[in-house]
Amino acid sequence: MDETALIQDALDGNLDAFNGLVLHYQDLAYNVAYRIMGESGAAGDATQEAFISAYEKLAQYHGGSFKAWLLRIVTNACYDELRRRQRQPVTSLKPELNDGDVLEDPYWIKDPSANPEERIEQRELQKAIQACINELDEKFKTVLVLVDVEGLDYETAAEAVGTPLGTVKSRLARARERVQGCLQGFWELLPDLFRLNDEEAV
Repeated sequence: MDETALIQDALDGNLDAFNGLVLHYQDLAYNVAYRIMGESGAAGDATQEAFISAYEKLAQYHGGSFKAWLLRIVTNACYDELRRRQRQPVTSLKPELNDGDVLEDPYWIKDPSANPEERIEQRELQKAIQACINELDEKFKTVLVLVDVEGLDYETAAEAVGTPLGTVKSRLARARERVQGCLQGFWELLPDLFRLNDEEAV
């Protein structure tokens, strides 16, 4: 994908070019939104709003990392949606499919190579991790999702959240510590790397 050309064409009014950018980044945008929101319906709403906003604000993009610019819009859309839902709380916290069935986990975290028992353990672990992520304050949650979940480098994450690099590293360290501490409540589900040893637990 020639991102620069697509951006320029989109700025010139080519909607197909912007749709090409949407197709390229929609999974990343949704995944980030889902991890921040913790619920698929809200993540879908935030992602849709983010792309609409990105199209409307495209003229404000002046170079640099388009991914970071877009993810900043996505995270801001998530914050707006979270605040809106706090004012109008919903009862269901589990994502639902169109037929009403509950989707226990997003599709991208499933490992088709795992056996049924391993898949159950992975599913429960992912639920535990998401529950702990949900407990983080927005500023800590966002950097954890961008760096540890989506694999962005520190510089891109810092640009995406509009925060100095050192602050991002500090927030990430605190977020990791809080999530690790939270996960101790799900002890039997944890891989060894998440578990505190006896000395650390004292």
